Amino acid sequence: MYCKFYGLKERPFNVTSDPAFFFLSDKHKEALAHLHYGVSQRKGIIVLTGEIGTGKTTLCRFFLNELNKDIKTAFILNPRFSERELLESIVADFGIASQSKGKFELVRQLNSFLLTESERGSNVVLIIDEAQNLKPGLLEQVRLLSNIETEKEKLLQVVLVGQPELNARLNLYELRQLRQRVMVRYHILPLEHRQIANYIEHRLNVTGLVGGIEFSREAIEGIASFSSGTPRLINMICDRALLAGFAAGTKTIDQNIINKCFEELNSYAVGGKI
Repeated sequence: MYCKFYGLKERPFNVTSDPAFFFLSDKHKEALAHLHYGVSQRKGIIVLTGEIGTGKTTLCRFFLNELNKDIKTAFILNPRFSERELLESIVADFGIASQSKGKFELVRQLNSFLLTESERGSNVVLIIDEAQNLKPGLLEQVRLLSNIETEKEKLLQVVLVGQPELNARLNLYELRQLRQRVMVRYHILPLEHRQIANYIEHRLNVTGLVGGIEFSREAIEGIASFSSGTPRLINMICDRALLAGFAAGTKTIDQNIINKCFEELNSYAVGGKI
């Protein structure tokens, strides 16, 4: 609605996990480095956690785009599956042709695929997002898959991505074997206060903006206070602020506009709509 008014190619503050908008904050750089290290050194199991809206899924998509083409990948979202369904999803996402519905045969085909890729010199990465939703039995299945190895290296690198509840799940006594196999961990923190203005500018620049929109210092302070540095919340308030600026016919987002947006969002929150 407002893109033409501001001269934007697309909306800069969508809450979708678009890697084109990925912002390399200090913490996200560290997280990305941990992922690359864990995969390149074939560490087996890697755990990446962060609060809701801190950019975990976007980071994973950006990471996948950075990997060499000789690294085979599978990305599983919202894994609310049975053990068999999880195996089916993994096999399908790796592009393994399979007509079998049996767990044993699915594991055999995955094992054959991993050995073939290893002989070719390829690495294989499985990323499971929202892994805090995995029941203990599914996490144990993941551990067994990570055990597929040669005498020298792991054939499957598994990245478990989730909210902090994932750590609580991994601390269960029945999952102690899996916990001991986690070789790389990283927890993503929200953006630091000093980086929020840079984050907003970055997303505007990605959409092709060359000047024309100004967020006042007071507006940035308000956004920082509202969001506590959480990217998804920054996107929510900034998207609404651009809409309000468009309605008011101004390209300057000041404290008054931000305050009005806060009131609207708070009314939605009270009504249970966000």
